[in-house]
Amino acid sequence: QVQLVETGGGLVQAGGSLSLSCTASGRSISTHNMGWFSQAPGKERELVAAVTWSGSVYYKESVKGRFTISRDNARNTVSLQMNSLKSEDTAVYYCALDGSNYGLGVKSATQYGYWGQGTQVSVSS
Repeated sequence: QVQLVETGGGLVQAGGSLSLSCTASGRSISTHNMGWFSQAPGKERELVAAVTWSGSVYYKESVKGRFTISRDNARNTVSLQMNSLKSEDTAVYYCALDGSNYGLGVKSATQYGYWGQGTQVSVSS
């Protein structure tokens, strides 16, 4: 059974930094695309950043230059370093694993078959 566990959320002032980590168990992530999604109250879940099985990365426009996604296949983890945080970054952040091996895309939430429980990120202005 695949499980994803996120850690690292919290409360930070605007301009501060947080680092999120997601550890997978039950399956090696090495052949899977991985993503971080956010969901703010009253809004749809959206992709923030993703890293493909081959190491290519994607970022939502508003986080480019501020967030960095990385993966460590040996540790079966994916991380999201968030710098220069803004109040609009406040949301629950979810780690997700693409259900397919060697997936071709990263943007659609429907391709991610496994999700973590979410971790709250709150940025005070």
